[in-house]
Amino acid sequence: MLSKEIKVGLLALVALVALFVGFNYLRGSNILSSSQTYFAKYANVDGLNVGAPVVFNGIKVGQVKNLALLPAEGNKVKATIELNKGIVVGDSTVASLAGSLLGTKTITLFMGKNSKVFTGGEELKSYTVASITDAFQAKALPILGTVDSTLTRVNGFLNKDAKVSIQATLLNAQGSTEALKNLIVQNQRNINEITTNMAHLTRALNGSTKKLDRITANFAQLSDSLKSAPVGPVLRRMNATMAEAQTTVASLNKALNDKSGSMGQLLHDSTLYNNLSATTASSNALLIDLKANPKRYVHFSVFGGGKDKVKKETAKGPDGTVTTETKKVEPASVLK
Repeated sequence: MLSKEIKVGLLALVALVALFVGFNYLRGSNILSSSQTYFAKYANVDGLNVGAPVVFNGIKVGQVKNLALLPAEGNKVKATIELNKGIVVGDSTVASLAGSLLGTKTITLFMGKNSKVFTGGEELKSYTVASITDAFQAKALPILGTVDSTLTRVNGFLNKDAKVSIQATLLNAQGSTEALKNLIVQNQRNINEITTNMAHLTRALNGSTKKLDRITANFAQLSDSLKSAPVGPVLRRMNATMAEAQTTVASLNKALNDKSGSMGQLLHDSTLYNNLSATTASSNALLIDLKANPKRYVHFSVFGGGKDKVKKETAKGPDGTVTTETKKVEPASVLK
């Protein structure tokens, strides 16, 4: 039989072992599993904690086992990672450190074609992805510095004299507002009349708008009428008429220019003109002589008989020569 002291010692030992196993289990490390350990070095692991997951293709395949500072290597941080059994890594594997919107970080593995397969304890290639927080800080810090310097300048500008000037400006603005208010109150009647006139003008414009609508409707009807009118046949008939008129004018012009035709001879032969001129001159001379000597041409005999009468006719030629011709005149009828 075991003594009471041995039993107490064994119970304490079992409790310590259970505490150690439970503590590591709560940290995410299972000491009973067969896992392999690797490490990667980063310049900054802010947000990465021991027990943070190691992810491959969206699945957790391990966890961060330890974080250690390396002063001899420029204060880099050595992150020891523990991978599950069956995860094969090599010289092409990259351990990428990336953060989330909440600030926590994880390590993501990217596999490639390995020329050498690691068996445990080797260093993996490391890469740090710039998070949104880091980018925001990189952009915001210069802006914050600029804002700070601007506020400093504004504070320097707003000295005692500047504050007094600003207060005076505000008082002047308030006085101007009061003066404008009083002016509006004094001219309230004029403003009301202007408003009434604007209302009358608006009603007049509304009436004019109705008239314009009617005019527009009339123009629309006229446009529809013109659109439906048989313009094409009318234009074709007009074109045919114009073509016929052009043909007629061309024929008339040709006839007038043809000297062998009657119209051409009338226009281009001077003989007809000379004959007409001579005939006109003879007619004029005959009328003059008839007025001067009517007895030569008209003779009445009550008893008949009498001597034969002769008549002289004077004619003027085209060249201006005057010829006289004597003709026998038959006696007129005798009244019995």
